[in-house]
Amino acid sequence: QVQLVESGGGWGQPGGSLRLSCAASGRTLSGSHTGWFRQAPGKEREFVAVISWSASTTDYADSVKGRFTIARDNVQNTVYMYMNSLKPEDTAVYYCAAGRTFSTSTQDYDYWGQGTQVTVSS
Repeated sequence: QVQLVESGGGWGQPGGSLRLSCAASGRTLSGSHTGWFRQAPGKEREFVAVISWSASTTDYADSVKGRFTIARDNVQNTVYMYMNSLKPEDTAVYYCAAGRTFSTSTQDYDYWGQGTQVTVSS
């Protein structure tokens, strides 16, 4: 079993930056691909970014490409998402997830965190 805990959410200004962290416990994250997803009120949960277990491969949703960066530290058992040039439409609950498939689909992930709220407004 892997327990995932997100942190770093909160309020950000348009054009500002936030850093989200996803810390794993119970089992190492190395060997698992890790993704970030988000869910805005009244909307489906959507893919944001994914990083392979070795950090050699990443993928991003078009809506965040060039603004968000996903990274991982397998020694610290933590995955990060650096969010720059924030927009109001980035407002959502952000979830990290771990699984054995490098995927943009929620269905391919076995473990999920509880989520952290990100609100972007002026």
